[in-house]
Amino acid sequence: MGTSSKLQLGTRWRDSSKEVLEWRESFDQLLKSKNGVTAFHTFLKTEFSEENLDFWLACEDFKKTRSKTKLASKANRIFEEFVQSEAPREVNIDHETREITRKNLSGATSACFNEAQAKTRTLMEKDSYPRFLKSASYQDMTKQATSRCISKRSHT
Repeated sequence: MGTSSKLQLGTRWRDSSKEVLEWRESFDQLLKSKNGVTAFHTFLKTEFSEENLDFWLACEDFKKTRSKTKLASKANRIFEEFVQSEAPREVNIDHETREITRKNLSGATSACFNEAQAKTRTLMEKDSYPRFLKSASYQDMTKQATSRCISKRSHT
């Protein structure tokens, strides 16, 4: 491995180490990071609660949809998979939010899931996210990240 590729690898490790440590700063930092979302999703699977994150991600993707016909079909698919009562991957939202979301489908816009998405986000931030930060897997990642940051500093 040449010096430049070693340097790139070192930078990439340092960047990812810094990123791992930033996840504990805020839930937003975690959601902004592709690796953070992947690590959080893996953790949620161990708790059998990944549907909240999957719903949130589906809503983020949905908001980028520009075609009106695609918007309507995507909205129905998301509603049937995550929101309606007894949905295969039903998210934990109250009846009122479920009803508001159902009514929003009649004139599907990119904002029709905003309230339900905000509720699931809050639930993850207040409930799952603190458990993720305390989890053995995240603790291991931070130990590795911290030691990489320290060893990088002593080599420079």
